[in-house]
Amino acid sequence: MSIYIAGYILISILLLVVVNFMVLKRDRKPSSIQKNNPKLDLDETDSQAALTAALAESDPDQKESDPKPKSTIDPARFEHQRGKIVMAMMLGAFVAILNQTLLNVAIPHIMNDLSISASTVQWLSTGYMLTNGIFIPITAFLIARLGTRKLFLSAVSAFTVGSIICSISTSFSLLMLGRVVQAAGAGIIMPLLMTVFLTIYPKEKRGAAMGLFGVAILFAPAIGPTLSGWLIGHYSWRILFDIVIPFGIFALILAFFWMVDVTEITKPKFDTYGFIFSTIGLGFLLYGFSEAGNHGWNSTVVVVTLIIGILGLIAFIWRELTTDEPMLELRVFKYDIFALTTVIGSIINMAMFAAMLLLPIYLQNIRGFSALDSGLLMLPGAIVMAIMMPISGRLFDKMGARWLAVFGLMITVITTWQFTTLSTTTSYGFIMFLYVMRMFGMSFLSMTVTTEGMNQLPTRLAGHGTSASNTARTVAGSIGTAFLITVMTTRSAFHTANYSNVIATTNPYIANKITELGTGLSAIAGIPVNQGQGLATSLIYGEAVKKATISGINDAFVVATGIAAVALLLAFFIKRAKPSINE
Repeated sequence: MSIYIAGYILISILLLVVVNFMVLKRDRKPSSIQKNNPKLDLDETDSQAALTAALAESDPDQKESDPKPKSTIDPARFEHQRGKIVMAMMLGAFVAILNQTLLNVAIPHIMNDLSISASTVQWLSTGYMLTNGIFIPITAFLIARLGTRKLFLSAVSAFTVGSIICSISTSFSLLMLGRVVQAAGAGIIMPLLMTVFLTIYPKEKRGAAMGLFGVAILFAPAIGPTLSGWLIGHYSWRILFDIVIPFGIFALILAFFWMVDVTEITKPKFDTYGFIFSTIGLGFLLYGFSEAGNHGWNSTVVVVTLIIGILGLIAFIWRELTTDEPMLELRVFKYDIFALTTVIGSIINMAMFAAMLLLPIYLQNIRGFSALDSGLLMLPGAIVMAIMMPISGRLFDKMGARWLAVFGLMITVITTWQFTTLSTTTSYGFIMFLYVMRMFGMSFLSMTVTTEGMNQLPTRLAGHGTSASNTARTVAGSIGTAFLITVMTTRSAFHTANYSNVIATTNPYIANKITELGTGLSAIAGIPVNQGQGLATSLIYGEAVKKATISGINDAFVVATGIAAVALLLAFFIKRAKPSINE
């Protein structure tokens, strides 16, 4: 375990060195704005002041109290390029998210092929998440420094190279390296995609645009288990990485010819201390939550890492609120609608993991369905969501997010509560119906709520807003995963203990029934009576554990229902966002 933490620290240091080298190298060059504007061909010490003055000339309403230059990006400039930009970016985002969900079903096969334990193989997900925790907060800085075109090309290249490394890996260490390289690209793609969408579309069309964005981030995880279950049943787990490589290359080709810079390239200073604090805070926090699901909340590793993570996060917040050029502008949370929708979106993210995590456990481990059957159950819900996301986006453009969120969350609360009644006889069709209705409700939520909050932010803060929102959702997803799994395991143990107290051999009635069952089994199987007694005890205990696990899953769904209900209450306070006066 310590070697992986050391590897995480090493990756963070290497990233810090690379970014600082990039900053020093670019600082020697004149900015792109200066090259194209003779008014700004001034001494280095006067360049920033001149830039602000020049922008102020074109916008007399700019307030002197706003120290940052206003965005001069007009969405109408990209009207004829939107389709190409969206197609290139959506393909990259879809493949990146699809690859993450494909891997889940392949975990047992990877363990057997590489001869590794469950505690080791889980680092394929934990390491991926930790790397995301490094890159998501610095995306706003990278957008300002490199521009959207170069950054997207770099991100897709990293993801594709990482997929190639995973495909040819012959050891866990090489596979882990490939996953980290993949995560470096994927962690940038999502907030970058949101920033581009919010820049190239005017506010009155953002709902429909974000509906398309939602198809990529929600449809891919839904079809992932189905596709993965079929592929694993016929081919090696390496095919899961092989199939995304050509798509990654195709996305690179499209981006090379179609992608353009949609934001101004500036020269922000790199916040070294902010990067260090965010890496420590988010990295240890995400690691602590992920380990809580495996070792429990009282584990020394979990407690220590969570304390370090919280202290690092406090230091990061203090740094970002006190420095002149923060890596992540946390002042975006002073915008009330953005802050509220970020909280609601994070809560929704936590509740959404209930079905995505608990249902496969119930279907495969308890009911004995195959991975393919489990994936096929979720496929209709994915299709419904793919159909509804663009529709909900267009409805958002007309009526805002409040009532769409209320409607969607009411469906989510009702269907999540229905999942608390699972049993050993619950029909496959009924579970599929509930999941489809739950996805129908979810299709009105994530993108509409996020877009409403982002619409309140000035365009110049779009990059910081998407980074802050994605960071909050990543942490919430980690918390939700660990919390719900912990609820399931602890409650399953509780119910198992209760069954053990009831089904005790000291109970004369139960002991007599076990004896009768054992005698019958020994007669049928032609084995000694004592072996029949042992077999009977094992069967009864196994059935008790199965029922206890189902009860634990039901209890976890009860908690998930409560989480969704909190989001429902908050949704009534969402207001229609008005453009900021500092736009």
